[in-house]
Amino acid sequence: MLTFNEVTLRRSSEPLFEHASFRIHTTDKVGLTGANGTGKSSLFALIMGKLSVDSGNFSLPPKWVISHVAQETPAVDIAAIDYVMDGDQELRNIQREINQSEKNGDGSRQAALLHQLEAVDGYTARTRAAQLMNGLGFTTEQEESPVSSFSGGWRMRLNLAQALMCRSDLLLLDEPSNHLDLDAVLWLEEWLRRYPGTMILISHDRDFLDRCINHVAHIEHQKITLYRGNYSSFERRRAESLAQQQAAFTKQQREIAHIRSYVDRFRAQATKARQAQSRLKALERMEEIAPAHVDSPFHFSFLKPEKTPNPMLQLHEATASYGDKTIIKDADFNLVPGDRIGLLGPNGAGKSTLIKILAGEMEPTTGQYKAADQLKIGYFAQHQLEQLHDDGSPIEHLQPLNPAATEQSLKNFLGGFGFSGEKALSPIAPFSGGEKARLVLALLVYQKPNLLLLDEPTNHLDLEMRHALTLALQTYEGAMVIISHDRHLLRTVTDQLFIVCDTSVEPFDGDLDDYRQWLANRKTTRAEQTKNNFIENNSTINRKEQRKQDAERRKQLQPLRNKLKKLEKSLEELEQQKSDIEQQLSSSAIYEEKNKHKLKELLLSRSKITEALTDAEESWLEVSETLSADDSLQ
Repeated sequence: MLTFNEVTLRRSSEPLFEHASFRIHTTDKVGLTGANGTGKSSLFALIMGKLSVDSGNFSLPPKWVISHVAQETPAVDIAAIDYVMDGDQELRNIQREINQSEKNGDGSRQAALLHQLEAVDGYTARTRAAQLMNGLGFTTEQEESPVSSFSGGWRMRLNLAQALMCRSDLLLLDEPSNHLDLDAVLWLEEWLRRYPGTMILISHDRDFLDRCINHVAHIEHQKITLYRGNYSSFERRRAESLAQQQAAFTKQQREIAHIRSYVDRFRAQATKARQAQSRLKALERMEEIAPAHVDSPFHFSFLKPEKTPNPMLQLHEATASYGDKTIIKDADFNLVPGDRIGLLGPNGAGKSTLIKILAGEMEPTTGQYKAADQLKIGYFAQHQLEQLHDDGSPIEHLQPLNPAATEQSLKNFLGGFGFSGEKALSPIAPFSGGEKARLVLALLVYQKPNLLLLDEPTNHLDLEMRHALTLALQTYEGAMVIISHDRHLLRTVTDQLFIVCDTSVEPFDGDLDDYRQWLANRKTTRAEQTKNNFIENNSTINRKEQRKQDAERRKQLQPLRNKLKKLEKSLEELEQQKSDIEQQLSSSAIYEEKNKHKLKELLLSRSKITEALTDAEESWLEVSETLSADDSLQ
């Protein structure tokens, strides 16, 4: 277990936290929460041995293997899958020693190492690495691509896969979902739920936390408090504590009344839609947890748009292409006042492309784009953070939007986004990604848009800012289209879901739980579509030609059928050989000192046979799938 006993950790002369005493047990999965700057990353550095306590004691088992996600990825030319496999250092060490023992002709050492290789599941390592990459959104073709060929966000996915590849006792994850889309987040969520070790997770995604953790370690007022339960449970308990303070209670009641007012208006507009019911439930839950955020430094709201044209924007038979590749085809998409739409779909399917077309940043290849004269778009995308001026302050970014505004009024507005005092007047160059994202949102809100187009607006935002953004969006009176991997945000601010997939843009008849099932079924559906397309495309071939093709196909497949028979025979022989060796190893006599040499030979033989079995099974599976695929298409 990890033991903290009266631990104090300082930054300069100020304590991040002090007198922290708690224990994290084996298999505990802990969510580490707290405002930015309270010491979450420093606590990780302490656990990894990069920092020392200023007072008190911290300890963890000396033989524990700790895995964490590297923050930088070298631009190396090795294959991506090999880079991921490097995450298992013990495996790589054994492989290097095996190669060296082969060069030295040391059979005894090689036998012992092959036994170790089997013990660490070395024969399945490449398959496990490929599964991790696939779950995080990489294609089979990308497995052999050099690491240097990937963009920054995809390299961070490789770093995450590398960390998961490590057979660790303790897994430290700092915002692992930041560079992922919703599909990859859902996959990672399930992987972490099955992780057998101890985990400490920093995340600002409340749904992700709820499904992955069973404890919360919260840093606040230079103290660390360990709570049992998931994040929602922690919020309720913390809310109960805060509600005891009269000032906090009064403020809480104002926010609850604000939410109830919106719920009442929303209930009158929609009672049957499945998404509407899901949203109402989420808002009801928010009534319980709202007090946990009464001391949030962020409070803002969208002002009522000056004009709300109807319709606002229309796409008719719009197609979007990059070169020869069609991303969206013949899409019809109309927006009217009050629309609150969430976009779902696999990575790369075209969600961001659709948002760019709606924002006017990209013209459709074909089709019609018609925007109302009084349309005023508020568009948020990650690339806009790079367009801020590093030498400018938040006020200097805001001033051009309203030159007549007083400095104090601008300060008051920016204060709701956490830019108070000198922060509002300081150059933004040293600002964090979260602070820059808040500034971009502030600039967007100030312009009073009547249509919001938000592409992953919560990236880099902490839980308190996400909560404030959620409240602001709930009462926003214009239309909105949102892409987000934050399911809580989607549940609580959208009424409709659309799927962007396979070049189409269609309404999704279901909620986010249904979308999880939709993803699980997608592979099966696509396989069926491939089969149906093959049948449809070949339906015009006459019978004579079909018989000729069948005969040719059988001729071409005969070598594969022969190979399959040989592989099956080989598998039987190898299984028998392995069984014979296992029987000899089950005898106690083989472990006597006089049989030491014989034992090494048996272990070496078993390792070689196990490796041969793995290769033969993979070959058998590959040939079988090829033959089965051909049979299914006939």
